[in-house]
Amino acid sequence: MYSIPQMLQGAFDFKGEGYSEITFLGENLRYVVPEGKRAQAVYLRAGNSCNEMVAVVLLRNGTPMRYFPIGAKGTSHVALAVVEDLQSGDVVDVCASAPLASSGTIIIDFGLVQI
Repeated sequence: MYSIPQMLQGAFDFKGEGYSEITFLGENLRYVVPEGKRAQAVYLRAGNSCNEMVAVVLLRNGTPMRYFPIGAKGTSHVALAVVEDLQSGDVVDVCASAPLASSGTIIIDFGLVQI
């Protein structure tokens, strides 16, 4: 089986709107599974610069799929191999959720493999 690694990564500034609000971080944290293919999330690494816990939220087709809490000035590394199958046409967005009035930078490294 031939697979192609895909990485969504970078440093992204955010302003918290409350934990119940999900903030879109940008187009370069969006992945669309190509027609006739499927994909699997492999890992998520993230770091948080602010003094509050934030969450990295994975959306699939606009619906929350997974939440990853990142402690104040903390990091997280989560292995996700064979956790979720993403089907042809699925849209995955890596977003954030943070306390009201908080702000900072989130470092994201999200790895997928396209099959």
